[in-house]
Amino acid sequence: MLSIVIPTLNAEARLAETLGRVHAHAPPQLEVLVVDGGSTDATATIAADHGAKLIASESGRGRQLALGAKRAQGPWLLFLHADTRLPEDWEQDVSRYITNPQNQERAAYFRLAFDTARPSARRVATLANWRANTFALPYGDQGLLIHRDLYERIGGFNAKLNLMEDVDLVRRIGPMRLRMLNASVTTSAAKYERDGWWARPARNLVCLTIHLLGLPQRWIERLYA
Repeated sequence: MLSIVIPTLNAEARLAETLGRVHAHAPPQLEVLVVDGGSTDATATIAADHGAKLIASESGRGRQLALGAKRAQGPWLLFLHADTRLPEDWEQDVSRYITNPQNQERAAYFRLAFDTARPSARRVATLANWRANTFALPYGDQGLLIHRDLYERIGGFNAKLNLMEDVDLVRRIGPMRLRMLNASVTTSAAKYERDGWWARPARNLVCLTIHLLGLPQRWIERLYA
């Protein structure tokens, strides 16, 4: 069984599309958990309409992801953002990966693409894929596929982190145990359109630097907000 864990907070704009793609090419044994951090929109209704298991949580991505992993039943976990669509034939790539016994000691992530044809979007995606491949630093919008045994051995998501919980986890996985899948997920460009295709990556880089230097988490949260 594969368990897909999706943290949400007022995610009605994209969640239906994400869940629709999940179920369109789903393997026979699939569990989908939507871990909601207190949405006030139609997120819960959309999750129920798509057959997902809805779990109520306090807000904070680290806390929500950790709770989802704890409640999940499958030996394999796929963590996915609510505004990120899996590729159309995603189950083939995932099945090939999880049926290889050696991959129980490794984690995988997808290539990144955006749902816009803007040249600036292709530039940001190219740099994100280069960063992930070169420095073993994929972000959460690229998804993360990991066996439960490895996930628990390295301590899982840090429930105290509202941001950078993805970087914290992949650094504990380590570069030798990370693999990039050939397929690409498609994530929403809305935040980049709003904040700017130069400004948002720059802010993300500053947040990453603050995290890597071990500076207070509240600095990242203030900057991100």
